[in-house]
Amino acid sequence: MALAVTQSDFRNHIKHYLDLVNDDGENIYIARTKQRSAVIIDQNKFDWLERYVKTDQDSLEHAVAEDKLKEYGIIPDKDPVLDGQDYDNFWKQFEK
Repeated sequence: MALAVTQSDFRNHIKHYLDLVNDDGENIYIARTKQRSAVIIDQNKFDWLERYVKTDQDSLEHAVAEDKLKEYGIIPDKDPVLDGQDYDNFWKQFEK
């Protein structure tokens, strides 16, 4: 989830907003003058975002970062949920 606040409101309640970022995983959008804005996100989210964009798409590190970002709800999880016969058929595609 995300919250949008004004610069003065953020300044006046900085501890509250930083606690929301760190404790609740909120993203805080801070509206500034001249249509500029800033975003405050949790350090862990930022680290995973950086890892995701800086790694080769075919690497294990990229796949792990992608899964983490899906857990955070930053990128959509489009992986199918498999059970029963679908589950067995999915794994059979990897057999030689």
